[in-house]
Amino acid sequence: MKTAERISSLDVAAIRAEFPILARQVNGRPLVYLDNAASAQKPACVINGLRDFYTNEYANIHRAVHELSQQATERYENARRIVQRFLNAEDSREIIFTRGTTEALNLVMQSYGRANVKAGDEIVITGLEHHSNIVPWQMLCEEKGAKLKVAQLNDAGEVPFEEFEQLLSPRVKLAAFSHVSNALGTINPVARMIAACKQRGIVTVIDGAQAVPHLAVDVQNLGCDFYAFSGHKVYGPSGVGALYGRAELLEKMPPWQGGGDMIKSVTFAKTEYAEIPAKFEAGTPSIADGIALGIALEYVMGVGLDKIAAHEHELLLYSTKKLSEIPGLRIVGTAREKAGVISFVLDKIHATDAAMILDQFGIAVRTGHHCAQPVMDRFKVPATARASFAMYNTKDEIDALVEGLHKVRKMFG
Repeated sequence: MKTAERISSLDVAAIRAEFPILARQVNGRPLVYLDNAASAQKPACVINGLRDFYTNEYANIHRAVHELSQQATERYENARRIVQRFLNAEDSREIIFTRGTTEALNLVMQSYGRANVKAGDEIVITGLEHHSNIVPWQMLCEEKGAKLKVAQLNDAGEVPFEEFEQLLSPRVKLAAFSHVSNALGTINPVARMIAACKQRGIVTVIDGAQAVPHLAVDVQNLGCDFYAFSGHKVYGPSGVGALYGRAELLEKMPPWQGGGDMIKSVTFAKTEYAEIPAKFEAGTPSIADGIALGIALEYVMGVGLDKIAAHEHELLLYSTKKLSEIPGLRIVGTAREKAGVISFVLDKIHATDAAMILDQFGIAVRTGHHCAQPVMDRFKVPATARASFAMYNTKDEIDALVEGLHKVRKMFG
């Protein structure tokens, strides 16, 4: 099978051949998978990597002296170095493996937030956030007597920078915001937002779950304090992700879970904690999934994020034009800067009904509030249908979606 490294340009047919599930049929039709913002499919190298590790190399990591354990440890720690390279972090110690973005954000809340946010302080988020970047900060504010402030959206689904900046009062201790909206595809001006926070000494936490599959991310260039993402959205396994944190902050933060592997020594009188990143990785991790995440990131880097971004932008432009021509269809979220996500509603047809009919034609889209209920409230809709793109999607698949939506409209008269 052709590997990502040997693909000199974005040959979508060659890429599709590396994703076994794309060859299957659903309801007797070729699968058109447009639910990538929820989870991307997996290339054969990731699937085979998981199988090979469990078949030939599996052992628990760290501390043991036998060969299998040492090999597994080296592969797991090499995956950490791959994540470091993928995000351009300064040091692999700044990479903490988690179960995904949600756990990473909760780690920051539980550890940095609980130690540093006090009564009367403020936390700023935006109206674009996924519930995972709302609820933890609400919990923290309720516990500490702090206040949560929200930078609101305009009619295009953007956070105007001025709206965000005016909330950055001297009382703000932390700002948490998404790089890319999962519900609308809006790309926030994160570099500018981070810079405004740094000027005021405000710690920044970035939800990068929807950014890393589509955009090259350089945490040093961005200057953020924390950056979180999930493996399953970037062609890796579910149940694994990573948190980048600046070493200076991580070293001062208390652990958020206690157990094995996060300690130097334990007595009944006192426990001495391990250095970062081990301090934040209690217990046996998802070893195989961490290794497979490294494989997935190497695959993506081999294809080239610039090429992926260009291809997906072309799909976004094409789908926006084609969907806009469907009578009664309204696109929700028309930001000037968007990633490969397009949300829409159909007059007098509930999004779920439309999606169920599309499924009969083998077309997979997501419907609902997308764990972003405040976004739906802002646009006064109960739900949207969402088509989201990956490197393996094609214009022919968008044409199939458009044809399917025309059939949906006819079925509802």
